[in-house]
This record gives sequence, C-alpha cells and structure tokens, in this order.
Amino acid sequence: MVDDLFEVLPAPEGAEADAIVLRLHVQPGAGRTAITGRYGDALKVKEAAPPEGGRANQAVVDLVATVLGVKASQVELTSGQSSRTKRVKVTGVVVDDVRRVLGEQVAAGNKAGGPGVRPSAR
Repeated sequence: MVDDLFEVLPAPEGAEADAIVLRLHVQPGAGRTAITGRYGDALKVKEAAPPEGGRANQAVVDLVATVLGVKASQVELTSGQSSRTKRVKVTGVVVDDVRRVLGEQVAAGNKAGGPGVRPSAR
C-alpha cells in the first residue's frame, strides 16, 4: 500500500480534484533520474541534477509532475529545500489515480533498482 507516502488535502468546496502532500527522500547527483522505490514512509528518488542553485529541486518538481501527469505549476516544494527529505504539494489530482501510479512506481522501482520513471533529458 502506498497511502503512507502522501497526505490528502481535501478539495475545497466546489472543486472536483484534491491535493496531496508527497514525502520524498532524494539522492541528488545520482547517475540517473528515477524513482527507485520506498525509503521508509517516503518515495525514494534518485536525481541526476546536482544540488546546486536549486537545480535538483526543480528537477524533482519536474519528475513528480511527469509521474503524476500534471503540469509543473501544480507541484510545489513545500519543505526540504536544502535537505534530502522533501515534501511536495500536488494540486488538482484524483487520489485513486495517485495511489495507482505510485503503486506502479514503487513496484517497478523495487525490482532490483527497476526502471522507475526516467524523464527525457532537459
């Protein structure tokens, strides 16, 4: 189950989609960018971008947007700007879709360092 990887923020009245806060454990400066499974109650992310000038943080935001199929403007780094432990808020999502996608990512990432998601080079 992946429900412990994120918190659900209920949609405001009249809105159709919810928001979530996703917990991440990020390894910047890795050889490749990919979701590699779980790290306790967080999603483990390897990030090729170096932790300089906010490049790794922006790359993490872009990766989360790609994985969840939302625009980067819907993803906001809310804590952990200079830490490996990060929290990102994602708005305009359907919680059941998030559960399904994260479940697939965790399963793929846990298979011998599996493929996870590798966004195209930027």
